[in-house]
Amino acid sequence: MKIAAVGSGYVGTVVSACFSKLGHEVVGVEIDSDKLAQLQAGIPPFWEGGLDDLLAEQVGSGNLTFTDDMDAALAGTDVIFLCVGTPSGTDGHPDMSYVINAARAIGRSLQGHNVIVTKSTVPIGSGMWLNATIDDALADAASSATFSVVSNPEFLREGTAIEDFLHPERIVLGSDDPAAIDLVHRAFQPILDQTFDGGRPEVQPAMVHTGLVTAETVKYAANAFLAAKISFINEISQICERVGADITDVATAIGLDSRIGNKFLNAGIGWGGSCFGKDLDALAAIARDYGLHPRMLDAVREVNRSQRHLIVEKLQAELKTLRGRRVTLLGLSFKPGTDDLRDAPAIDIASRLVQLGATVSAFDPVVKTFDEVPEVWIKDDVYAAVDRADAVVLITEWPEFKDVDYGRVANVMRGDYFLDGRNFLDPQEMMSAGLHYGSIGRLSAKVTQPV
Repeated sequence: MKIAAVGSGYVGTVVSACFSKLGHEVVGVEIDSDKLAQLQAGIPPFWEGGLDDLLAEQVGSGNLTFTDDMDAALAGTDVIFLCVGTPSGTDGHPDMSYVINAARAIGRSLQGHNVIVTKSTVPIGSGMWLNATIDDALADAASSATFSVVSNPEFLREGTAIEDFLHPERIVLGSDDPAAIDLVHRAFQPILDQTFDGGRPEVQPAMVHTGLVTAETVKYAANAFLAAKISFINEISQICERVGADITDVATAIGLDSRIGNKFLNAGIGWGGSCFGKDLDALAAIARDYGLHPRMLDAVREVNRSQRHLIVEKLQAELKTLRGRRVTLLGLSFKPGTDDLRDAPAIDIASRLVQLGATVSAFDPVVKTFDEVPEVWIKDDVYAAVDRADAVVLITEWPEFKDVDYGRVANVMRGDYFLDGRNFLDPQEMMSAGLHYGSIGRLSAKVTQPV
């Protein structure tokens, strides 16, 4: 099957490389000349675990190509995946300008019959709008081409995007055209059967066929629920701090209930990235458009915002004043496994620390520039970053931070306060290293009760 992916950002590049691995002929479309040159050389323009090797392999095989020529990309295609970004607008609604431009360009270049699949997270009901936009472009071009629209919401997590694409828990396809769903279903068949190199036939994903609007709603509902689960456990963590309970034990205990589950119950700084906040705001805006009052969605957002403020408040409580103090941030990306800084908690925290007069240094294993807060000093390793620091905050739970010599950290720091914003490290080990350990809702020293 020949597949085109319009837009070669985080989603589009992974989609292109993975479909190529499955044996499809894939053409990725990218209009940014610098990014295009990198992609054509088999080099991803961003960091994602395993993508550098996979992209180089697939481009080298000739099965995957990239171009800025839409006509050439769509010639002879069976399925077109629309993968452009939909950043959040000022009113919470997604900015659809990239989708509009891509839809018009697709309409001008369509030949024969195609199935257009929306991977971009678009507002609920956009499938019908997309139909009209492409129809208008076809009319302007006096084209006789035809098409159907399918919604295929993406559930890729940055840092594990390749794993998530090739071994998903479910695939959702929504359309009002059963034949279009069947065609896209066939594109995913190697994943459903797990017959590709590295497949796991014993663990096959579920396939959900539904309507267009329902599929568009699934993505928003899924991300809103996950964001709510994180905000819930973070609110409980604040109660734990007041009453003297341990949030890690609380989360473990409630997570053993199969109705709740143990995922997304890690208290800490809260969520960031390009999806949760954007999708939460979009869903709330859609609710308001229909006269609803999304009180719970608004509360989820507010709790998450308060967790970032909490970090600064904890530093103020410990250091009293931040002016003239040196604070080190360990980790900058919004989560481990990626260099993505979109809505990263580190941005808000670093910005506030600088405003309050602190000198801020940072180390992240993959983020080497931090233009979002240019006053932050980026260091080459953990020990250089913490040198003469009055306090250290762990922002991102990179696995490498488990292997740090924290005794050495304590020796080179000026102060001794270490705030574990992800409850990632062992409190006893940190205190044994000579650090005054702080966390989010944890007890520094646990009392073991007899069973």
